[in-house]
Amino acid sequence: MGSNKLNAPVLFLVFNRPDTALRVFGEIRKAKPKRLYVACDGPRVNRADDVLNVGKVRGIVENVDWDCDVKYLFRKENLGCGRAVSEAITWFFEHEEMGIILEDDCLPDQSFFPYCEELLKKYKGNEKIMMISGDNYQYNGGIKVKESYFFSKYSHIWGWATWRRAWNKFDLNVKKWPLIKGNKLPKDFFDSKQEEKYFSKAFDLIYLNPTFTWDIQWLFTCWYNKGLSVYPNKNLVKNIGFEGQYTNTLIKKKFILETPLESMGEIVHPKSIFRNIEADKFTFNRWFKKSSSKIIFELLPLSVQRLVRKIYSRFLR
Repeated sequence: MGSNKLNAPVLFLVFNRPDTALRVFGEIRKAKPKRLYVACDGPRVNRADDVLNVGKVRGIVENVDWDCDVKYLFRKENLGCGRAVSEAITWFFEHEEMGIILEDDCLPDQSFFPYCEELLKKYKGNEKIMMISGDNYQYNGGIKVKESYFFSKYSHIWGWATWRRAWNKFDLNVKKWPLIKGNKLPKDFFDSKQEEKYFSKAFDLIYLNPTFTWDIQWLFTCWYNKGLSVYPNKNLVKNIGFEGQYTNTLIKKKFILETPLESMGEIVHPKSIFRNIEADKFTFNRWFKKSSSKIIFELLPLSVQRLVRKIYSRFLR
């Protein structure tokens, strides 16, 4: 199978989707990281399907057939998305100074791994850089640059990498949000009134319900610390969780399905660090420009979203 080449450790976050987990784990196996961490939440209460599928997933990730130091964090009880993921990342950085993070529905191109490894080393000591994203959803109408990547205020986490120094700033409960909101937001916190309206509602909701998710809190962490994300000029990770049963959702994101998986090639670094404001405007308009009801819907757990879709579809019959 060849020799190990990936020195950067990998954290693989899994749960109850053996089909997608198998595909993503196949790409991790090709990359052969020397150190692998696997975290799996426990099955939900009274969900026999969860017991079955979580068991299948754990069987998949236990099949490590390359020279690798592996650590597992298998939960007996279900913590939910917010706690399970954020606590797993904290566990990862208790052991590692920096590393790559993949969830079980995020399918990487093989160039994603050396791309992350090179940039983790390059920006290791730069406090301004909070993370390295593998996603590029500027496809079909967005911004392209000559270099291999640029810098963004947005923290796309469908395949990403970061450092302990950055994650140590994370707070699931966003305790600083009321203070910032109460003292009037800094002028550079939001780019527009629309962005302020959208994310103020999102941060309000997460402050009241912090275990719903973790990625909104991570975005807040990056913004609060005036951090930037490395944003690749090509899409190195494809979210396969929206395929099949996830395509007919109440809120459609067709661009996710349409965006191809690409390969990076030789990395050409930008000469300076500055935020690509035009790309960020495109990101906001494509991802977030929507009503407050849609904001709240997308922050709900998937199980609740499915129930809402069922009710919604009955009214359309």
